[in-house]
Amino acid sequence: MTRDDRGDRGNRGDRGDDVRDDHEASDDDREGPVVAAIEAGAALYNAGHVLAARGLWESTRGALTDRDGPGLDRREPNTDADGDDTKHGDDRLLRGLAAVATATDHARDGDRSEAADHGGRAVSLLEGIDEGYRGIAVEPMRERCRRLVADPGAADITSETAATEPPPIRVHGVAVGFEDLDLAATLSAAPALATAVDAGDEGTLSAAARLAREERGTGRTQVTELVFAFLRRPEARPQIAARIADHVDLDRREQRDVSGLFE
Repeated sequence: MTRDDRGDRGNRGDRGDDVRDDHEASDDDREGPVVAAIEAGAALYNAGHVLAARGLWESTRGALTDRDGPGLDRREPNTDADGDDTKHGDDRLLRGLAAVATATDHARDGDRSEAADHGGRAVSLLEGIDEGYRGIAVEPMRERCRRLVADPGAADITSETAATEPPPIRVHGVAVGFEDLDLAATLSAAPALATAVDAGDEGTLSAAARLAREERGTGRTQVTELVFAFLRRPEARPQIAARIADHVDLDRREQRDVSGLFE
């Protein structure tokens, strides 16, 4: 993934400048969280953590529904029109991605009936999404789910290899990995990843994500660097999670000390 493809959000191999140069918030305050969740979820899904990806997409959709109100699913999307249609497109896409993840999980477990049911739901939802909406390559996901529906017992769908290694989700033409995520997407992915691996916990990583956001513009990058490393260095995740927990515990103690001054 290159900076030409994604503005200033390229591969974060050169860490110092990239941590400070993360993309600025969009004028549309919906776009940032949605794009971050889509890309973070794609990286989780492509790494095999399909339920963590589903949880992230569902929680993001829930947060948007809480803010914008229910009922968007009763309308047909028009991704070229006004803000309300963009809201509906985001809602439908997030639901469709969650259904893809659920179908993939059931296929991996060999539950053909459930894989077909959720695959059909994914197809129905994603049929209303234009190819390339939010950068997502929608058709490969639709096609795989159509095949799940058409023949859930087909060896090329439910075999161990096909089920555990589904076609990757591509965003702007790239099969997104953790190394491709910018700061916003990394901070979105880290708590979700903690639910899927034996290192750290979701609450601590959520607190660390808040601390990393607070580091922006201060010249400090300690927590930010650790959160990036938590995603990208699986062999060292337990040690990295322990260091992250130390920073979070220190911040909590400092917050209690400050609160005590005013009691």
